[in-house]
Amino acid sequence: MGLLDGRKALIFGVANDHSIAWGIALALHEAGATVGFAAVESLIERRVRPLATSIGATFVEACDVQSDDQIRAVMAKWADAHGQLDVLVHAVAFAPREALEGQFLDTERPAFATALDVSAYSLVAMARAGRDLFRPGSSVLTLSYLGAERVVANYNVMGVAKAALEASVRYLAADLGPMGVRVNAISAGPVRTLSASGVRDFRKLYSSFAEVAPLRANITPEDVGKTALWLCSDLSSAVTGEVVYVDGGFNVMGVPLGEG
Repeated sequence: MGLLDGRKALIFGVANDHSIAWGIALALHEAGATVGFAAVESLIERRVRPLATSIGATFVEACDVQSDDQIRAVMAKWADAHGQLDVLVHAVAFAPREALEGQFLDTERPAFATALDVSAYSLVAMARAGRDLFRPGSSVLTLSYLGAERVVANYNVMGVAKAALEASVRYLAADLGPMGVRVNAISAGPVRTLSASGVRDFRKLYSSFAEVAPLRANITPEDVGKTALWLCSDLSSAVTGEVVYVDGGFNVMGVPLGEG
């Protein structure tokens, strides 16, 4: 018996086999969940559908998360195919490349609006569209990063968007809690993903991470998938409104201790 036998999970945001969202999808699938995907249309045939096929997933839909109509359409198709939504994974974030370098002070209004819309508001839109499909015990999960609460070089407007995302998790947890639906976030350490490549000097950030993190190792999508499985299963039945760090302890460090 798997932890998620009989559960139905819809994942927004898989881009390729290096995506954190794919690590989560594999963990949920291996635990017995029926998994489906919604992703950017341009990635569907080239990247997402082959991955879905590899685990026997048949639900693959294109979705522009800046469109409420498209989000509702995906949810309607999911309802027709599966009838219920036990797990909703929001793994979507975007900011224009020029806003992820230089000073945050220079962020233009359109870039700010886009980052907040795609990276934070889309969670609200998905949860609202899926509200009638949730049942007691359902779980909503999103992905954040340490830049939501501390300044990270070149993360800029995305840090502000992630802060808004984390606040949204708390408010949604309060709204959906009476229905028995839990809402949480995972704040992962840096992972080599397509979206991370858009952050200037990400390689420097990634290469120095393991020198500081107490566990002295970089984070993998599989690491995040394991914690996602916990948050999406009954093992975390009393956990909601939380941001859970999967970063080898990096977030607890102040001034790193020298080796000696």
